Amino acid sequence: MKKIFFIFYICIVTIAFLAKVRNTYCQEEELDWQACVQEAAFHNPQLIASSQVIAQNEANQRIQESALLPLLNAQIQATLEKAESKERSQHYSFGVSGTQLLFDGRKTMQQVLTAKEQVYASKEAFRFISAQLRYNLRKAFIDLLEAQQLISVNEEIMKMRRDSLELITLRYESGLEHRGALLTAEANAENARFSLHKAQRALSVAQRKLAKELGRTTVSALRVKGDFRISELLEQEPDFAKIAQNHPSLRQALAEKNIASFNIKSAQAQYLPTIKASYSAVKTGTHIFPDAGSLEAGVSLTIPVLEGGLRMAQLAQAQAGLRKATQELFSTTASIYVSLEESWQALQDAVENVEVKKKALEAAEERAQIAEAQYQIGFMSFDSWVIIQNDFVNAKRAYLQAQVDALRAEAAWLLAKGETIEYAYK
Repeated sequence: MKKIFFIFYICIVTIAFLAKVRNTYCQEEELDWQACVQEAAFHNPQLIASSQVIAQNEANQRIQESALLPLLNAQIQATLEKAESKERSQHYSFGVSGTQLLFDGRKTMQQVLTAKEQVYASKEAFRFISAQLRYNLRKAFIDLLEAQQLISVNEEIMKMRRDSLELITLRYESGLEHRGALLTAEANAENARFSLHKAQRALSVAQRKLAKELGRTTVSALRVKGDFRISELLEQEPDFAKIAQNHPSLRQALAEKNIASFNIKSAQAQYLPTIKASYSAVKTGTHIFPDAGSLEAGVSLTIPVLEGGLRMAQLAQAQAGLRKATQELFSTTASIYVSLEESWQALQDAVENVEVKKKALEAAEERAQIAEAQYQIGFMSFDSWVIIQNDFVNAKRAYLQAQVDALRAEAAWLLAKGETIEYAYK
């Protein structure tokens, strides 16, 4: 008996321990908006990849600048020769040589300026990706917040539908209600159950979307903590021109236009000669430390004579690139203004709609309470009552949808402004 009791005790302790471990690892992780922003800023793969593009362009700038500096080479050579019927001979050589660009029509300088502008363009591209990340992250955050709230709303609706079904069932069994009313109540209860299960399934999808934007490879039981308040000020219309000037897309397009201008100057410089200075100092002899030496210095002039129309084609290509960049700058500017106008109007409409839906919900809730009391005492028919109850259910869901739409409209407005992930720290 003691052995059996001991084994039983061990099983109970083991089960309790495993249950505790399971509860520890299955607890939901709750994140607020700031926590999401901080994690995504350091772990989102798109943002990290974009930062490496900046590093690449900065390295390319240093490569282009190196062409303006002297080039110096050192050479050490030792030769040992042994032929038949001849004594062994040895030869040593030590020297340095170098070149320095003196003039190339400022072609190299234009390439340096192009590289600098590419760094600037990549930084603006990084800002745009950061703004897109903030938008995607905010959308994922709102989706999960909506899914959580929608489960609560559907649970309330399901309880209401079940209470109504119980009431109709009692009235039907007592002969006070017809079978059509009972079937309608059952259908409403089943629809509420389906809506709840659908919301629960949507929660898992929303959790995965948020985990993706956070840069996570695994999905845990995430929850978000927040409300449906709008932080943007809507009292006065913003200065669209000022916002557009600071937009990363516009700055990137302007940088691309500057790059195209530098490419034209670089292509034009190819028609001019290239002048380089060269110099060398060499010591040679049969000893390992030779004494004999020589110094040489010179200047070379290179003029392209025949290249099969290469320079003309390169210049034409650069000119076409400038025309293309100019038109893209115009198009980007117009698109930014349109996006700003549309998103600003959509935000105003969405915020105003929240108040409209809130009033409608308050009215529908009041009517539903009055209608239920009237139905219970026989002052209202089932058909009229169920219509009022359905209006309340629809108003409840519509109010939640309006709040979610307002948050999404705010996120779209901030994207149109070009606000980056750092904007969330304000």
